[in-house]
Amino acid sequence: MTSPNFRHPVTLAKELISLDDISGGRVTLGIGAGGSGFDATALGQDPWTPRERADRFAEFVPLLDRLLSEDAVSYEGDFYSAHEARNIPGCVQRPRLPFAVAATGPRGMRLAARYGQAWVTTGDPKLYENGTPEQSIQAMRGQTEKLADTCAEVGRDMTGLDRVLLSGFTPDRTGPLQSLDAFVDFAGRHAELGFTELVIHWPIPDSPFAADEKVFEQIAMEAPAQLR
Repeated sequence: MTSPNFRHPVTLAKELISLDDISGGRVTLGIGAGGSGFDATALGQDPWTPRERADRFAEFVPLLDRLLSEDAVSYEGDFYSAHEARNIPGCVQRPRLPFAVAATGPRGMRLAARYGQAWVTTGDPKLYENGTPEQSIQAMRGQTEKLADTCAEVGRDMTGLDRVLLSGFTPDRTGPLQSLDAFVDFAGRHAELGFTELVIHWPIPDSPFAADEKVFEQIAMEAPAQLR
């Protein structure tokens, strides 16, 4: 998982091709526009405005797609450039390794629909503090409907696009890990919305992701059979 906050498409493409080779084709790139928190200034730069983050992301993803799919790429953009950047022999996975594109806004959704093999959301951030689980479900239903509309606009069959929920950022952020039944209920409700994958944080004591490791292990061992 990365973002333009930390990477340039040319060097990132080289690293991803190496990882794809070392792993025998078992790498998926998770990529988003980047946040406005501490990671926005980690390299010493001033934080970008939301508009600049979106503009950079709109340039970053298509260029990275080309760099991972073509033997040599030249490009001159507003934010990124490449001059005869060569990536031979390319990815083990063809035509390139898959992208899981994190997006909630219209521009990001278009990138996910056009270039993604998966779409990622954390839910509606406005509901994180004071929202209810039911409001969160409704918000994500709206997001999946927007994604479906965007896929139709670009001529993409949405059934070929995985939908991933990165958990831990919805109003019921710790509830699903309270018990096996709570998790199965949480996962089942989101599966009904069309989500194909649920990403769970490993329990971290004294953090927003604190949970009982024994319950976590039980979920890992027993939940898949109940959800299958």
